[in-house]
Amino acid sequence: MIFKDYVFYVLAAILLAAGLRVITARNPVHAALYLVLAFFTAAGIWLLLEAEFLAIALVLVYVGAVMVLFLFVVMMLDINLDRLREGFWKALPIALPLGVVMVIEMSMILGVKTFGVDQVSAPTPHATGYSNTAELGRQLYTDYLLPFELAAVILLVAIVAAIALTLRDRKDSKFIDPADQVKVKRADRIRIVMMQADVEEKSVPADVADKKEGA
Repeated sequence: MIFKDYVFYVLAAILLAAGLRVITARNPVHAALYLVLAFFTAAGIWLLLEAEFLAIALVLVYVGAVMVLFLFVVMMLDINLDRLREGFWKALPIALPLGVVMVIEMSMILGVKTFGVDQVSAPTPHATGYSNTAELGRQLYTDYLLPFELAAVILLVAIVAAIALTLRDRKDSKFIDPADQVKVKRADRIRIVMMQADVEEKSVPADVADKKEGA
């Protein structure tokens, strides 16, 4: 075994432990932090496979954006941990058999041919000037163009549906038509009123008035 193999097994062990703690941690904030650790460890495994673009995208997009949003939401919400635990134990009798079935299916699909000891080998060194990003783009827009476009359409439909659900007409909705906002003039929103100025006369002390009269 070479040094990369030891690094892979260490990262894989950390990734599995972090993944288990995500679903077993009682505190939602701790679960989110364990998920951050899992993302970082997965990025390290991507680097071992010489997929630098995927590793950087995993850290920047998921750790830098998605998980920060998760932490903000979890910290701002007043989550009842007791009810959360009750839901976990109620769903366990169904979730556990489903998880076992999924593991069996993945084992049957991948099989010994993929995980066999004889099949494991180090990545082939690439030539000088090789770009992982360019190769990924070439694969996406040639061999996997149709799945990539389908995923883009599905995401677009999801965005449009989310906007439509947010801006739908409801009694408590504060939706304003942007076209009506643009048509509004100053006279429709502002009314200038001319008022008579009231000047308050300052009272002069008696001693000061006597001095002015004596002068």
